[in-house]
Amino acid sequence: MFDIGWDEMALIAVISLIVIGPKDLPVVLRQMGRMTRKARDMAADFHRGVDDMVRESELDDLKKQVAKVSDVNLLRQEVDKAIDPTGQMAKAMELPALDLNSAAEVAPPPSAEAVAAPQEIKASEPPARPPEP
Repeated sequence: MFDIGWDEMALIAVISLIVIGPKDLPVVLRQMGRMTRKARDMAADFHRGVDDMVRESELDDLKKQVAKVSDVNLLRQEVDKAIDPTGQMAKAMELPALDLNSAAEVAPPPSAEAVAAPQEIKASEPPARPPEP
């Protein structure tokens, strides 16, 4: 970390021993160790905070991209456009809503002859539903 050799460290130790004294030197070294530990902890907290902010900003961007991709209605519209660009098949697929109670009151039950003999489909009318592939 620091480019200090053994001879520089010995010089610093001798000067600190002379200036501080042999009695207070362990106390000062202990305080220096605590301050160094505190500075490292503060640097690590700052680094974690910056990393959290970067991660949150990346997650926000990712959430926006996922929301954009996972929009089901947009996806459905794109598939519908690809399958049926003119929209004619969608119009043919729309069936009116049936009210079963009113239909039962108005229409009499079918006769046995009508059930036994199937009706013919006119060639000029398009089928109500497109054939399945």
